[in-house]
Amino acid sequence: MTQPRPAKNPAPPLNEERMRQLALHYVGKYATTQAKLAGYLARKTRERGWDGERPADIAGLTEQFTSLGYINDAQFAEARSRSFVRRGFGERRLSEDLRASGIGDADAIHAKTHMEDSIFTAAENFARRKRLGPFAQEPAPPEKRNKQLNAFLRAGHSFELAKRFVYAEPGDEISDD
Repeated sequence: MTQPRPAKNPAPPLNEERMRQLALHYVGKYATTQAKLAGYLARKTRERGWDGERPADIAGLTEQFTSLGYINDAQFAEARSRSFVRRGFGERRLSEDLRASGIGDADAIHAKTHMEDSIFTAAENFARRKRLGPFAQEPAPPEKRNKQLNAFLRAGHSFELAKRFVYAEPGDEISDD
């Protein structure tokens, strides 16, 4: 019969120095945005409590990390855009991801421009990865094509572009018109 483990000592409440160390560890480990870091620090402050002389200045700390270059929302957005193109996701999916990450419109301009320029490549990558349309081994029956079309739409592509790939026969060449 196994004995229960002794309870861990709870982490000490945060103060300015502990919160800074926690934030440094977080940005060193994860690619993040100002909003994600602020959310993380707010959650940790709620969980552990605050033991500082002044109230927690999460916004000030995230601004400081941004000015030091530890966080760059525009670079984060561009990296997400490149990643989404490689994985075959479309514009709508990228916009949803950037909004969820707390990226503002000003920081998302280059990422969205990159996605607009690469939308055909992203759709082609999605079709290749899922073996749809021109990358399929054999033509899909009509009921399966509807599922494939829905998968394209969930990936964030337009209906017209999805239709071009899904209704293409195996081996067809699809050009970027």
